[in-house]
Amino acid sequence: MNPFFGHWICSLVAHLFLLALVPAVHALQVTDDRGVTITLAQPPQRIVSLLPSLTEMVCALDQCQRLVGVDRYSNFPESVRALPQVGGGLDPSIEAVVALKPDVVLMATSARASERLRALGIKVVALEPKTHADVRRVLEKVGGLLGVDDAQRVWRVIDAGVSGAAQSLPVAALQARVYFEASGGPYAAGEASFIGETLTRLGVKNIVPASLGPFPKLNPEFVVRANPDLIMVGDTNFIGMEQRPGWGSMRALREKRVCVFSPAQADMLVRAGPRMAEGARIMARCLADKMAGGRAR
Repeated sequence: MNPFFGHWICSLVAHLFLLALVPAVHALQVTDDRGVTITLAQPPQRIVSLLPSLTEMVCALDQCQRLVGVDRYSNFPESVRALPQVGGGLDPSIEAVVALKPDVVLMATSARASERLRALGIKVVALEPKTHADVRRVLEKVGGLLGVDDAQRVWRVIDAGVSGAAQSLPVAALQARVYFEASGGPYAAGEASFIGETLTRLGVKNIVPASLGPFPKLNPEFVVRANPDLIMVGDTNFIGMEQRPGWGSMRALREKRVCVFSPAQADMLVRAGPRMAEGARIMARCLADKMAGGRAR
């Protein structure tokens, strides 16, 4: 055999072997919160996110540029406001999602569009952080899906921020009995919720026990009987609160110990995601201002 030809054949075989390896090298698998394992040939470059906390995680991992569409509630960071919106996260417009030609769609486990999208050949990853531990776990899942190794660093910043907020709290605010109204109804953030976990880490007492669930709908009389020292509530839900039967007699309302959050603050506080540390700082400032006159420890 001609030596040159033999060398060329060997080079060609080696090249073809390397090409065959490329999919294996880049292929990745992720098992989502439904227990479904999704296989992708390579990290997705076109992502539609249908849950604000997942949208924020993609951006916290410095991969915002991969987002091509979001649900109507994804509004942070500012750059995602310019992206096409495909409707509600639980029941988006299938046509709008398909038109964006995503490599993968991120959505909550409770979203109803999963099977329809999968039937159309679109990869779906369902992840839903509900606790502090979930935020860490889902960050790692999203990081693995994106092919980036920054998830642990991002989590350490979040966790350290919550701890820092707790350490800043005045002694006089510790053990305050708090009622956090998550939405009208009233629906409360109980001890079992990620908001409740943050309050526990801040060293205060949630009047809504874990046995009632993460975000239970309460009988208003429950709150009156509990008579919290302080109330945390969004500005929309605060309207008319003092006129609720019996509520005007509660210690928190009588002594003006109510933290009323702006729409942007309330929006952020109810998301289990990368901004939990910012939420902890807002709650800590609320406690310092209302329970200890702003005096730092």
